[in-house]
Amino acid sequence: MHHPNHSTRESAISAALETFDSGRFLADLNRRVSYRTESQVESSASQLHAYLRDEIAPTLGRLGFTFRIVTNPAGVDAPILLAERIEEEGLPTVVTYAHGDVVRGYDDQWRKGLEPWKVVVEGDRWYGRGTADNKGQHSINIAALESVIAARSGRIGCNIKLIFETGEEIDSPGLGALCAAEKDFLAGDLFLASDGPRVAADRPTVFLGSRGELNFQLEVDLRDGAHHSGNWGGALRNPAVVLSHAIATLIDKDGRILVKGLLPPPLSPAVRAAISDLALGSDEHAPAVDPSWGEPGLTPAERVWAWNALEVIAFKAGNPDAPVGAIPPTARAHCQLRYVVGTDWENAHRYLEEHFAANGISSVKVTVQPAGTATRLDLNDPWVEWTLRSIEATTGKKPALLPNIGGTVPNAIFAETLGLPTVWVPHSYAACSQHAPNEHLLGSVAREALAVMAGIWWDLGDDGADVAASRKCRSAA
Repeated sequence: MHHPNHSTRESAISAALETFDSGRFLADLNRRVSYRTESQVESSASQLHAYLRDEIAPTLGRLGFTFRIVTNPAGVDAPILLAERIEEEGLPTVVTYAHGDVVRGYDDQWRKGLEPWKVVVEGDRWYGRGTADNKGQHSINIAALESVIAARSGRIGCNIKLIFETGEEIDSPGLGALCAAEKDFLAGDLFLASDGPRVAADRPTVFLGSRGELNFQLEVDLRDGAHHSGNWGGALRNPAVVLSHAIATLIDKDGRILVKGLLPPPLSPAVRAAISDLALGSDEHAPAVDPSWGEPGLTPAERVWAWNALEVIAFKAGNPDAPVGAIPPTARAHCQLRYVVGTDWENAHRYLEEHFAANGISSVKVTVQPAGTATRLDLNDPWVEWTLRSIEATTGKKPALLPNIGGTVPNAIFAETLGLPTVWVPHSYAACSQHAPNEHLLGSVAREALAVMAGIWWDLGDDGADVAASRKCRSAA
């Protein structure tokens, strides 16, 4: 048996678990949750600054990082902290990321006994705004790193660069511009971070990118003002009916996308194999999956993680809350395409207009908004196998490998702007109520994640250089 003073992988993991068992991790998280870092509320800017300056910077300083807090280049008051911990040139460099901002607290909507700005523990649930998204997750990564630095007597065996933003919940303004400007500073061998949910609470998960998000409006504007439905009904075209039929040409009654140009390429065998043992919605409180909704011939897991989804997010004609007997003049729908890598999203506007024309629908105006790009690291990248092996060595569980999550994170900035292989290890679960009242982290997941991340930080020092070298050889070949 190893003596706990000996510097071993096991001792580093034990030290990380001890931060949880001693209550130290909870105290750190509670202090961080108490900062009201609501980036969607302009008056909270001072809290965003305070979180970086008074909470994150001193923590990183203790761990040997040098840092600077930079003004957001997009002109919003959401500062970004850049930090580095360089042990020596030539060691593998990991670029990591976190966000300190949260969505609105919705203080009055939380269940009795709970509040957004304090961690309340009930059984396995740790309630509080940001516990899952993202303060709990970055606190896990920092605490695990601290345990490994201590176990290795101050040296890890790799260099670390850190991007810490405070505007993720307002779509990360300025992050892309800053990363482009700091590309040399942020050069590295691996991007490794934590956000989003595991596929199930008890299943460690790795994901390699995210689906893209394309929002578009459909509008039918036929005339000025509403007209009495008795005096004019039957003689005036109804925009709500026109728009309903237009939408029905895009998506059939079972959720299948009918516009060829908005479909992804067929699933690759590698993607299909990765998803084959994953079930969607297995956690308690998850909504019941509709097995016959979406693309035929795919499992629900494949539809969410490897295919495109076209959704109607909002639809309005007239005044639904106080309807009157009148034919509305206009109808409007807000639609969203969540899409995977390989989709020709740049031409979405043309595909939609051509599709409506081919279906004899002439009065729908299409407006497409800028998109969040889809990304996915090659499933055969050496870093993927390495990460899965590390997690399995720590937990004894076979981790789930998601080609990409169904949602959207700013991964394109790290994958494309910085050109890094992107690996995400999430520490939340799907039913955590992020962005809603009663957001929570599961204590059991946090504890396991502390061990997982200690193992990963340790293994980076042991064989990160080998993986980085084998990857360089492969790309040279």
